[in-house]
Amino acid sequence: MYDYDLLVVGSANADLVIGVERRPAAGETVLGSDLAVHPGGKGANQAVAAARLGARAALLARIGDDAYGRLLLDAQRDAGVDTAGVLVGGAPTGVALITVDPSGDNSIVVSPGANGRLAPGDVRAARGLLRASRVVSAQLEIPLETVVEVVRSLPSGTRFVLNASPPRPLPAELLAACDPLIVNEHEARVIAGGKPGGAPEDRAAGLLALGPRSVVVTLGAEGALVATGDAMSRVPSPTVEAVDTTGAGDAFTAALAWRLGLGSPLPDAAARAARVGAAVVTRPGAQASFPTAGEVDALCGSPAP
Repeated sequence: MYDYDLLVVGSANADLVIGVERRPAAGETVLGSDLAVHPGGKGANQAVAAARLGARAALLARIGDDAYGRLLLDAQRDAGVDTAGVLVGGAPTGVALITVDPSGDNSIVVSPGANGRLAPGDVRAARGLLRASRVVSAQLEIPLETVVEVVRSLPSGTRFVLNASPPRPLPAELLAACDPLIVNEHEARVIAGGKPGGAPEDRAAGLLALGPRSVVVTLGAEGALVATGDAMSRVPSPTVEAVDTTGAGDAFTAALAWRLGLGSPLPDAAARAARVGAAVVTRPGAQASFPTAGEVDALCGSPAP
């Protein structure tokens, strides 16, 4: 019935990565490693991560007619992603400036470029892609009105997953379609409001009160919290040695969305996604670190039946 297990609507960036001993303070200059350029962007990352795991994946995004755009297209095609929905032109390809410290933690500044030109009209023109997809996922590195148009254009029966990153207040129409809304603890606080601190369960309850059908709060090395109107449960993450956390959240989202499309219950899909995210942090880079299903099982053990 469906041509694609997952259609990702989102951003495509060139990641410019520098390793640093520590992040600079205001007004300070620090020396870093040689510059590395990788294909990235939350949308492009999630499409590649899903395809590497075995999903039939497609990407709806906008890139520039430039060298970074060609790098991104080549990476998608090499991973097996259908790029029929990748639009070219309107602005230079988006760029993410990423610093990575010795612990593997990263800080990111994004120049949206062509991502900011992915418009609601582009979504309406791609309704054939939406109709052909079992699950549609989006993030917030593209205009909010474009993400809202995705929800308005969803065919009946198609599941919508939103990775609300970078976080911002969300309209009720968008929240009501999320199944699930995926956030980390910082994003949960921004969207739900409230003071720093507090239990993730409280954050999840606050998010559910805003209207999404389900919520997943990622907790880094501690796994994730899954919340629905009926129950909350924690999903652990395998213990691994982190090298670089870049792309781990994107791989988690991709794995979860794909498994939901295959019919897995949300807690089971989140458990699989936590294993994928753990595998990602053991390698440097974003898309270069995304594992196959066999690599996840080899590192983290075979999934429970």
